[in-house]
Amino acid sequence: MSKILERIKNLGIDLPPPGSAAAAYVMAVTTGNTVFLSGHIAKRDGKPWVGKLGQDMDTDTGKAAARAIAIDLIATLQDHLGSLDKIKRIVKVMGLVNSTAQYTEQHLVMNGCSELLFEIFGDAGKHARSAFGVAQIPLGACVEIELIAEI
Repeated sequence: MSKILERIKNLGIDLPPPGSAAAAYVMAVTTGNTVFLSGHIAKRDGKPWVGKLGQDMDTDTGKAAARAIAIDLIATLQDHLGSLDKIKRIVKVMGLVNSTAQYTEQHLVMNGCSELLFEIFGDAGKHARSAFGVAQIPLGACVEIELIAEI
């Protein structure tokens, strides 16, 4: 078993089957030594995790949704690359948080994803990041995250 998959297992995480594109795009593209993952929306029980931060969802719940997305992103990387051990570094994570105009904790929501990437990939999981509040995300999802990795 790869050391990355071993860490995932030790955290009690079972990687789900990789997601599929919901429109005219692909889930992952590799060019040179860089992998770009399309945005993944938060899901709970296989369905979009719907909500708006600052309205009907709190920061801790948003953070849990971002963590769930990190697991889905890792499943996509595993499927695309065949082995997570090929990853040299998580380079960049960008998160969109479905939130009210008054909500200002998007960065804390995104910690759910970032912290898990640090736990799984160690120093190679430390990445640059952006977090944005947006008026809406496809299917009403609470969070969407995309990722760039070096292989």
